[in-house]
Amino acid sequence: MISDFNDPELNGKYLGTITKDFVKVSEVLKEASYQVRSRKFSKYPIFPISKEEQPIGQLLLGKDEKKLDWNYYITYIDEFLQRKLVSEELIEDFEKAYKDPDEFCCLFVVDKDFTSFVYIPYPED
Repeated sequence: MISDFNDPELNGKYLGTITKDFVKVSEVLKEASYQVRSRKFSKYPIFPISKEEQPIGQLLLGKDEKKLDWNYYITYIDEFLQRKLVSEELIEDFEKAYKDPDEFCCLFVVDKDFTSFVYIPYPED
């Protein structure tokens, strides 16, 4: 069960590699987030990222085809509830922690030593 919605542990090992990739993919993720929300699929788009294949969400950008360090998937909070990764009791906490999706991208980092929600600001135009 995941209960931490922005882990400070990220600052060391992961931030550099995530940020390097994010600059390359942020426009695609921002547009995908907008489409999810404007089509009313969910108010809470989430982009799971991992270096290996993982089962959460649909692959949006593969690391090999785009020369990235991470694979980028797309899903919504509903899948996290269905898979019991976030409990019904924590959904209100998640919604409060969820940052403005026009300004921040909600990543779900999945790696061997680290699994957490992380909010990265989109670059200014």
